[in-house]
Amino acid sequence: MNELFETLFKKIVVILSSDETREEKMMDICMLLSTRVSYYDWVGFYMVSDTNPRELVLGPYVGDPTDHVCIQFGVGICGQTAETKRIFVVQDVAQATNYLSCSPNVKSEIVVPIFKDGEFVGELDIDSHVESPFMKDDEIFLTRVCEEVSGIL
Repeated sequence: MNELFETLFKKIVVILSSDETREEKMMDICMLLSTRVSYYDWVGFYMVSDTNPRELVLGPYVGDPTDHVCIQFGVGICGQTAETKRIFVVQDVAQATNYLSCSPNVKSEIVVPIFKDGEFVGELDIDSHVESPFMKDDEIFLTRVCEEVSGIL
């Protein structure tokens, strides 16, 4: 993992050990990622709904407002991650057949699932205004972030 991601990961561990609420910690992580990684233009968490186990509900996020505050499993990239429980990386959203457009500026997206005690509980969604920015280091880093975040859920 690259040096920037190592530094950010250490800062995230500190955030998660703070006395803030869960939502404040998640928002701080969104802020950190969106301000420190140049191509992370929209950073947010979607969590499994308390009332519908096949629906995602938008949690803390940083970036342009979105109409997608509830997403059904299987719909869009976030819904596909929820359905399959695996990372989705879309380097060019214009080529994706099951993409929910949040903004015409979005060119690529990565969504990483969050598991708690082996159960899917949510995901970290990142949109970029750059085409094809996500590398294996992003996947490794964001998977580690999600593993740490699961500890506060």
